[in-house]
Amino acid sequence: MLGITGGSGVYQIPEVKVTQCREIPTPFGMPSGPITLGTLGDTPVAFLARHGEGHLVPPHRVNYRANVWALKSVGATHLLAVSAVGSLREEFVPGHFVVVDQFIDMTRRRETTFFNELAGHVSLADPVCAEFAEAVAGAALTTGVTLHRGGTYVCIDGPQFSTRAESHWYRQMGAAVIGMTNATEARLAREAGLCFSTLAMVTDYDCWKEEEEHVTVESVMAVMKHNVEFARRTVVAVAASFGHAQCTRCANAIHGAVMTDLHRVAPRVLAELDMLLPK
Repeated sequence: MLGITGGSGVYQIPEVKVTQCREIPTPFGMPSGPITLGTLGDTPVAFLARHGEGHLVPPHRVNYRANVWALKSVGATHLLAVSAVGSLREEFVPGHFVVVDQFIDMTRRRETTFFNELAGHVSLADPVCAEFAEAVAGAALTTGVTLHRGGTYVCIDGPQFSTRAESHWYRQMGAAVIGMTNATEARLAREAGLCFSTLAMVTDYDCWKEEEEHVTVESVMAVMKHNVEFARRTVVAVAASFGHAQCTRCANAIHGAVMTDLHRVAPRVLAELDMLLPK
């Protein structure tokens, strides 16, 4: 099943043939909104609006653990995160799309793991599923967008945009784009055994490019109006080519990663994490 979480401007995929919408309680609280279940062509899909209907939940308050858990619980094997980003490179022009391959996580005030009550250490050396990302990139190219394959996404808490000093610093780090959500989703998707990829829509130059107007909500939304239709077409194209199996590296990420003697873990914790722990 293809799991999709949509960000700024992507609150629904009209092409989905909806079968049901479900409110799904999780051990970590409620997700941002109901999960929409249905099909895109022959592909079963589960869609969740990351910020809820009407964009009510700001990025630093999104319950990322509940969102990923809920998508996993309904059968998602892959998670495509559609997001708006700022560009940190001259050649990544507003209106372009990026399928990123790395993250720098600068967040400080959110939960980024399911494993707070036992020691589970999954590998994040390559946080994006290479096979899934290639499928997403191929699908995006069929829509006619200008696409960049690869690039590092620096993730900040928000909700404020960066200072100019921060923006220059992130460029010196080698980051290509900046956003507020996807590194957290990538971490949790790996713990949950989901293949993960980002479809990033460039909306602005953040604030490092001083000859350009610095980023504002107004400027972001102006570009989003153009980008959203291409993002939806890409999701439809991903679903149309979604015949490959889940890769074993992502699916088995938790195997060998738990150091805790599970016989010493409280039954409540084992019950909460049963869906994730190796059997």
